Amino acid sequence: MLRLRLAVAVLVVCLPALASLANSSSITQSGIAPVYTTSSGPKTANGERVRSGALTAAHRTLPFGTKVRVTNIGNGRSVVVRVNDRGPFVRGRIIDLTPAGAHALGFSGTARVTLEIGP
Repeated sequence: MLRLRLAVAVLVVCLPALASLANSSSITQSGIAPVYTTSSGPKTANGERVRSGALTAAHRTLPFGTKVRVTNIGNGRSVVVRVNDRGPFVRGRIIDLTPAGAHALGFSGTARVTLEIGP
């Protein structure tokens, strides 16, 4: 009986915090973003054709279709991309961007970026 009361007390105290966490506006990550190349094949992991002009990206864990705001820390420019592939598979890199996404952010090669994953 004591365990049940303790469990209920913990839920009463923690539930508002969990609800506010679930309603939070976004999650952020930061790291390196390289330009995505088509050398991995003609199709992405979700079956779409690789299109260098599309504002799409590869992320290791986010669900396909997730919209992500990517901001270049160096110049403050940002763009919203859609996750349609898996990667990058290099330590320290958090997202692969198509050439169109990198161009919108004003870089070629790699850049330090932040990601905002919103609802």
